[in-house]
Amino acid sequence: MYIIAGLGNPGTEYEHTRHNAGFQAVDCLAERMNTELREKKFFALCGKTVFCGERVLLMKPQTYMNRSGESLRAAADFFRVEADHIIVISDDINLEEGQLRIRLKGSAGGHNGLKSVISQLGSQEFRRIRVGVGAKPENWDLADYVLGAFKGDDRERMEEAYRNAAEAACLMITDGEEKAMNRYNRRMEKA
Repeated sequence: MYIIAGLGNPGTEYEHTRHNAGFQAVDCLAERMNTELREKKFFALCGKTVFCGERVLLMKPQTYMNRSGESLRAAADFFRVEADHIIVISDDINLEEGQLRIRLKGSAGGHNGLKSVISQLGSQEFRRIRVGVGAKPENWDLADYVLGAFKGDDRERMEEAYRNAAEAACLMITDGEEKAMNRYNRRMEKA
């Protein structure tokens, strides 16, 4: 069994913000896996499905970003899922807008949602798909930046990134992590 969680903040006011890249990617994944996130369990909106013979729980924690780990811990404990079968999708200001980076383990890299997941799981061994939202402009407050929404062409580029993140998660399950990393861990082409 796999748990795939997108990190973000609940509520319509946060729906299309940079910090909700994980939620957006999980919405794409739910569509791809033909399921809906309707069940309220583990402090999250959840959807269960079977994908290519594997049971999958999709999650959008409703605990707000800084407490996302509580939700994942509850689900992982309930289903007895080890960290290496947990995939977390989150935003990353250190990657160019729309760029993906897949990692098999590692630190939080300053991301409070990932810090919470590491703390609650007691492990850095979970899989992660980081979705680039671009660097914060000088003189901007970090919170204002990540809680800001994409506009115009940027929003279209990000919609493609969310679909790519969903596809990367599928590929990790069907063809393995190495194949997913080889396909998606590359620099973006400059337009």
